[in-house]
Amino acid sequence: MTANKNSVLVFSTNPKQENPQKENHAAKAIKGQNAYIECDRKGRKGKNVTVISGLVTDLKLLKKDLQKLCGCGGSVKNGTVEIQGDHRTRIAAFLEKKGVKVKHKGG
Repeated sequence: MTANKNSVLVFSTNPKQENPQKENHAAKAIKGQNAYIECDRKGRKGKNVTVISGLVTDLKLLKKDLQKLCGCGGSVKNGTVEIQGDHRTRIAAFLEKKGVKVKHKGG
């Protein structure tokens, strides 16, 4: 069977087979933007939450990537991404690797 350039991979038993359509377009769209990262506890019954703001992209895809990175839950609210726990350094390193300028807010 020859590969057609218009064909799309539907299923493969090969675990190393990659799907080129499954690229994360959110990571490409945030390059060069400024992200503001802060740790917040107000209104959350004392629980720490890392808040990422200032990015203009598909925040749901970004939230999903950050949840996988940190191994925790998160949500998108009012144009910000909230990740449960204090993961400022890990998220900052991830975003800088994607070409985002990271600025820390708060103490």
